[in-house]
Amino acid sequence: MLVGYARVSTLEQSLNLQVEALKKTGCDKIYEEVVSGIKAERKILNESLSYLRPGDTLVVWRLDRLGRSMKQLIELINMLKEKEVGFKSIVEAVDTTTPTGQFFFHITGAFAEFERNLIRERTMAGLASARARGRKGGRPKALDQETFQMALVLYNEKNITVADICKRFNISKRTFYRYLEDHKANEREGGYR
Repeated sequence: MLVGYARVSTLEQSLNLQVEALKKTGCDKIYEEVVSGIKAERKILNESLSYLRPGDTLVVWRLDRLGRSMKQLIELINMLKEKEVGFKSIVEAVDTTTPTGQFFFHITGAFAEFERNLIRERTMAGLASARARGRKGGRPKALDQETFQMALVLYNEKNITVADICKRFNISKRTFYRYLEDHKANEREGGYR
């Protein structure tokens, strides 16, 4: 029996492409999961692994849908092998039910990990370059210190609601209270950051 496993990292992503490919491959049962591949605990993956019986084959669209590191992939494939379960990856055309497929699994997985490491390296180099040019990453502050002080004066006067203060400065209540907590923490420490 062919058992499919499809995974996306966020709710904004769609499982449709993977599910269609798994159906075309002939999967009788397909497990779908929305969770980052970095997470160690993947409930649906564990459920699909428990479902597999000797002679079954686990099918994924791409290797990175199953695991994010070569170590993780090898551990999963070895566990499947112990259960006498095969493994297929559609895009990489890997089929561990054959000796050639096992060999190509290791080679393809190594290239996938290498590619991820290159992307990470390029990203870090780009961030370092931007910092060297004086650019900072991340979201801009919602309020500068002067604007927060005006909001704080209104808050301390207690003549206006927090909702109205937030509306006036175009921020959420959560943002205002976060700034307020930071302000109180700074006062306790005896200074401003």
